[in-house]
Amino acid sequence: MRKRIVWIVGGIVVAAAVAVTAGTFVYLNFIKDDAPPPLSLEATPETTTTAAGHGGDPATASGPLAAGWKVVAGSQAGYRVKEVLFGQSAEAVGRTDQVDGTMTVAATTVTAVDISVDMASVTSDESRRDNQFRGRIMDTATYPTSTFVLTEPIEIGTIPADSTPVQVRATGDLTLHGVTRSVQTDLSARRNGANIEVSGSIPITFADYSIPNPSFGPAKTEDHGQLELLVVFAPAA
Repeated sequence: MRKRIVWIVGGIVVAAAVAVTAGTFVYLNFIKDDAPPPLSLEATPETTTTAAGHGGDPATASGPLAAGWKVVAGSQAGYRVKEVLFGQSAEAVGRTDQVDGTMTVAATTVTAVDISVDMASVTSDESRRDNQFRGRIMDTATYPTSTFVLTEPIEIGTIPADSTPVQVRATGDLTLHGVTRSVQTDLSARRNGANIEVSGSIPITFADYSIPNPSFGPAKTEDHGQLELLVVFAPAA
């Protein structure tokens, strides 16, 4: 009788595990929406509209660059982390449009960039994940913002035609979770009408920034992820 009970209990446990795994597979592959694609210049529509005070002729988009720039609507920042839920692979993505900052340009050289992101406003498609992110993981009550500050000028060279992307490398200080580290990242940038748009991603190893591993409950993550950015700059004046 005892062996029979053990077998019955074992069978129930196995059946429950199979049901959970099967349910997770169905949820991730047939119910849950796919993770959004990485932030890129394609996420913003091309336009030849010029800003008020900068002329009405779209050709002015190929003229000299303004000196001062500010971050405007359309900007986004967030994270992308691979996770495994009951043996099923998925991507966790969180984003915010609460991005602020400035950029300074001298002729064809970007001399200063200062970007800040409101980390408490980052959300994903899972409220439990967001609670973990704001609390245990990023402790946004203590570290409400993350920043990137350019530390080396970026030489653009010849100003590209409107809507023509260019690839540049940026070096700067990235601050996450109260820890600042020097990083280098490749960025795509384009002049789009009156605006300048910049996109890219920065690989992040959590331990480098004293960020606890995001794994919680049945969701297991890697020890690294990506910080994604899409920043839209408009002339400051």
